[in-house]
Amino acid sequence: MSGEVVLPGDLARRVIDPHAYAAWDGLLDTFDHIRATMPVARVQPDTPGLFDPFWLVTRYDDVMRISKDNATFLNNPRPVVFSFNEAIEFSRAATGSNMLVDSLVVFDAPIHPKYRKLTQEWFIPRNLAKLEGELRALAARTVDRMLESGPDIDFVREVSGPYPLRVVMQILGVPPEDEPRMQMLTQQLFGGQDKDLSGSGLDKMTPEQVVQIVAGAVRTFEDYFAQIADERRAHPTDDVASVIANALVDGQPLPPRDMAGYYIIVATAGHDTTSASTAGAMQALANDPEQWARVKADRSLLPGIVEEAIRWTTPVQHFMRTAAEDVELGGSQVKAGDWLMINYVAANHDPAQFPDPRRFDAARSPNRHLAFGAGAHQCLGLHLARLEMRILFEALLDRVASVEPAGEAKRASSTFVGGLKTLPLRVTPA
Repeated sequence: MSGEVVLPGDLARRVIDPHAYAAWDGLLDTFDHIRATMPVARVQPDTPGLFDPFWLVTRYDDVMRISKDNATFLNNPRPVVFSFNEAIEFSRAATGSNMLVDSLVVFDAPIHPKYRKLTQEWFIPRNLAKLEGELRALAARTVDRMLESGPDIDFVREVSGPYPLRVVMQILGVPPEDEPRMQMLTQQLFGGQDKDLSGSGLDKMTPEQVVQIVAGAVRTFEDYFAQIADERRAHPTDDVASVIANALVDGQPLPPRDMAGYYIIVATAGHDTTSASTAGAMQALANDPEQWARVKADRSLLPGIVEEAIRWTTPVQHFMRTAAEDVELGGSQVKAGDWLMINYVAANHDPAQFPDPRRFDAARSPNRHLAFGAGAHQCLGLHLARLEMRILFEALLDRVASVEPAGEAKRASSTFVGGLKTLPLRVTPA
């Protein structure tokens, strides 16, 4: 194939190794090298049949181009998340689909815009303003609990995990007593490659072991939300759960699998990614007392803190696309049917777009990061995530005088949704 650059084996292995994503600085070094020398490169397996070859896309401009061109670069028919062939075959046998969950992110037009439109209105800022009072009360209670259990805390366990979880569970009608279960299932779905988050205790799991954990979580989610949907059809309220349960597309209710996928994507992506960004912001501020003091004195910096945290952390680390036609990309000739990985971590740390990208800079402007995606598939809940984070940090800045690291922060071993799984801090009340 003309114009084909093949990534050397050691680099190719790092791109798909969940443990490489837990070692953040090393991962960024890897992407810096690839971006500078082979920005669109072919990744091929060491072992034939382990996974289908794909193009790794690392430059900001190329990732943005793919994200906005939804006619040339499709979310279907190949999986939208990198998967080993063993996992794809398991999924096909279990569900008839390449993915264990058929959610908004796997559909293309004309289905995708119809499904997205169902809840789009619910997530616009004007509607979310109605939640602000509840969010402030919840943020205050969360910070109170943190200070009561301090001064040494794990910020992920005490704050950044439970706070967005409660927000999303409220809008889905999940009672507080079921939240720990929802948290565990989300960790298994997105963190199945991590021994701590999956609950397996296994350092190196086979693709089959990972997919068994994920499949079990999906089945439990589907059964749980089927009950919620039944309740909301019988007794609708003004929450998102009722919108999904009673939705009609072309005059027909959503098929059960699509409805389950809709609930699952809102329930899981809605809190896990916000949790990661919130923890990332707190880690950056704990490591930079001057920046903490600056934002404490000047709250107009808060939107910048939120936006920079989302870029700097990049919780959703990649998505896959399938080329609908032959196309030239970054000097490489991509053929119709080829699979591509758009790597948001690499794009959000591209120095051509973000000067000194590893530095957390609350005043960074412009900050057109790709952590929420772009184009038709841009994150549905981005306004909710920003609102949640801003309100929580207002509460933290009001109640906390200073914050500093109190141990080693640890990242999740995951190629898809990443972030800190522990963040030990020492907090001093104001």
